[in-house]
Amino acid sequence: MPPLAKLYLLSYNSLQFLGWSLALSKVLSSLLATKSLHGSYSSAGDLISLLQTLSFLEVIHAAVGLVPSGVMLALMQWGGRTHFLLAIVRQIAEIQVLPSIFITFTAWSVAEVIRYSHYAMTSLGLCPSWLTYLRYTAFIILYPIGVAAGEMWLMYQALPFINERELFSNCFDKLPFNYYSFVVAVLVCYPVLWLKLYLHLFKQRRSKLGKTERKKQL
Repeated sequence: MPPLAKLYLLSYNSLQFLGWSLALSKVLSSLLATKSLHGSYSSAGDLISLLQTLSFLEVIHAAVGLVPSGVMLALMQWGGRTHFLLAIVRQIAEIQVLPSIFITFTAWSVAEVIRYSHYAMTSLGLCPSWLTYLRYTAFIILYPIGVAAGEMWLMYQALPFINERELFSNCFDKLPFNYYSFVVAVLVCYPVLWLKLYLHLFKQRRSKLGKTERKKQL
């Protein structure tokens, strides 16, 4: 990889690591200060929205061959999270105070702190084996919690507000379905799409940790 590209990836992953570390500290500080799960969005929502939007760059990284990731999987993960966050959570104030926000933000933040620190250290050639193990193991717990108890449950709780307010009706007025029906369809498809990504991560885990074990044996 050209030195300039390596420097760019190091800078990008380091900034995302710092951003998600700050987001996690905000979520946990809100919990400690208020003894409540209801302040996570007001504390870290804007920052997480910014970080998640900027992560579209990772789809571009995959598309231009800067990283070996698959474009469709990167787009699926980015699209699912961004739709959930910007189209639903940011539009409905009533769901911003629900405990599911705390669950989602905590799971996302912990996963991203691990992921981006791993990417940054790997680009330097200094990644410790324990961080590699954590990168390809923590998702086993974090992803189901973030998706089921966080994203899906929150989207389900948002349905009455979406229906009552006819959210995004102007965008769907020429279509044979409305946004409420779209979100219901998304909820039905979500487990299938998520399972595809989840199984892909297990495949990555076998590949990456298997390489680590073989290196130790040598």
